[in-house]
Amino acid sequence: MTARDGSTAQELLRLGGVTVRFGTGGRPALDAVDLTVADREIVCVLGPSGSGKSTLLRVVAGLQQADAGQVLLEGRDQSGVPTHRRGVGLMFQDHQLFPQRDVAGNVAFGLRMRRSPRADQERTVAELLDLVGLPGAQRRAVASLSGGEQQRVALARALAPRPRLLMLDEPLGQLDRGLRERLVVELRRLFHELGTTVLAVTHDQGEAFALADRVVVMQDGRIAQTGTPLEVWQRPATAFVARFLGFDNVVEATVRGEAAATPWGKVPVPAATPDGPCRLLVRPAGVRLTGAAEGLPTTVAARTFRGTHVALLLQPAAGPQVEAACALRDAPDVGARVGIGFDARDVVVLDGSASAD
Repeated sequence: MTARDGSTAQELLRLGGVTVRFGTGGRPALDAVDLTVADREIVCVLGPSGSGKSTLLRVVAGLQQADAGQVLLEGRDQSGVPTHRRGVGLMFQDHQLFPQRDVAGNVAFGLRMRRSPRADQERTVAELLDLVGLPGAQRRAVASLSGGEQQRVALARALAPRPRLLMLDEPLGQLDRGLRERLVVELRRLFHELGTTVLAVTHDQGEAFALADRVVVMQDGRIAQTGTPLEVWQRPATAFVARFLGFDNVVEATVRGEAAATPWGKVPVPAATPDGPCRLLVRPAGVRLTGAAEGLPTTVAARTFRGTHVALLLQPAAGPQVEAACALRDAPDVGARVGIGFDARDVVVLDGSASAD
């Protein structure tokens, strides 16, 4: 396994064939999941509601018993080891702060459970509050804190016992978008500074890509794809992953040589793409606008301003709609007739079977 600095990293967490079933007859919440997390690595498990990501976190924490498989921490099987003895830190979406305690009382909770000396507690609390951007907040009441401040206190509390693994369950889910975007950058900096190993779950792809060294995408209790944020974004493995990431230009195709036959006609494919049936993703950036008499004729069905660009929804005479992206100054009006072409550099072969999801 590779560390953040490119060196070989020691494995901290391993899940081997972990399966969890709720009830009888239904599909498993987790289906023979294999996953490793290296020491000091930040891994974000990404997926829609019901994909199994929170169940995975609960199994690692010892809050949910697996029906099959193993959870190993530093090579030791955690079967039968209670949560408080696993040496992991937990931070949930709703923060779960103690309203009757002040900030210092919340942050020091785990240290008190470990019976750390009072002087050590006070020093650790002060250091962590500095790190999370709340210096001198020890005596503040929880009720007086904003949502972002409560999130920082919950993070400091989770970090205080120096867990070997920090687990985050939708940690920024209750915050507004602007605050989430600022805090996720701070979190990544903080985890790198402390050398913290992190396993986080979220449904927010932007949050996962900004925070993680590695992203794990889950579908129906299984891992659909794993890779760096850039790898997953640039090369989604399946139609499910592509659509979950917000890419809708997915069609069934048959590759022959340097192009594929699709409902949109011939689409160029990357070099060395094997012949045969598949599904293709064409990124919106790879849809090139041309004159109305050139390329595939389409009509502009909708246009949406996205801040940095305009998203166009284009309707060809036959086949599904095509999403394109262009600069505001180049965006045609709704109802305009335009031609389109495709750039092979933004075409991704998703899978080897047209029937695969």
